[in-house]
Amino acid sequence: MASNASEQDAAPVRPRIGITTYLEPTIWGVWEREASLLPRVYLDAVHAAGGVPLLLPPVGTDPTVLDLLDGLIIAGGCDVDPTSYDAQPHPETTDTRPGRDDHEAILIKAALDRDLPLLAICRGLQMLNVTLGGTLEQHLPDVVAHDEHRPSPAVFGQTEVKVEPESLTGRLFGEQTTVHCYHHQALGIVAPDLRVTARAGDGTVEAAEVNGHDFALGVQWHPEENPEDLRLFTALVAEGKKRRASR
Repeated sequence: MASNASEQDAAPVRPRIGITTYLEPTIWGVWEREASLLPRVYLDAVHAAGGVPLLLPPVGTDPTVLDLLDGLIIAGGCDVDPTSYDAQPHPETTDTRPGRDDHEAILIKAALDRDLPLLAICRGLQMLNVTLGGTLEQHLPDVVAHDEHRPSPAVFGQTEVKVEPESLTGRLFGEQTTVHCYHHQALGIVAPDLRVTARAGDGTVEAAEVNGHDFALGVQWHPEENPEDLRLFTALVAEGKKRRASR
């Protein structure tokens, strides 16, 4: 027993990575209730990258929970409520969750205040931009005249993106990469504190970083959908390890 305890004490502590979740009507077994949800692919990606995933439901939001974490992921999901950036809803803007928007805006601001490593995914990048004062294109096909970013329901598109070499995104992906995408909204006016670091061929912003932070990155694509490429999650966990070691 003593040997097992010493082995556990010697084992490296995995960084704790918080991930925002959805509140959705859900059915399991005999139950039909609202539940906090997150696709398992996020959990698997964080675990495979060496982290411990911790779920952050949009209930009882308390930014001090970030003091327990080594990194934060703002997950993808439904459309951002256009009232949060003073816009009227487009007919294609549906299924918004203002409560989740408020929850994630609080966590984003708190993470940046703490310089907590931050990865914002798809809707997460949109929330990052809106939280910092930017706007969204509510229906991207109106702008780019195609639907390749979201080919059809539950079908991911393949998008080739060009990356700024002198950036965190560039260090991770080089000057060009192909990604899994599924979105009909995108960044419109880019917030002053954001630097665009990748674009699709049609000009759509595909990645942006927060100025003045070592690791505060948002991507419009879905890295969790490609288990063969964990570069973003591995980089986030590595930053989390540095943060944990410096405490």
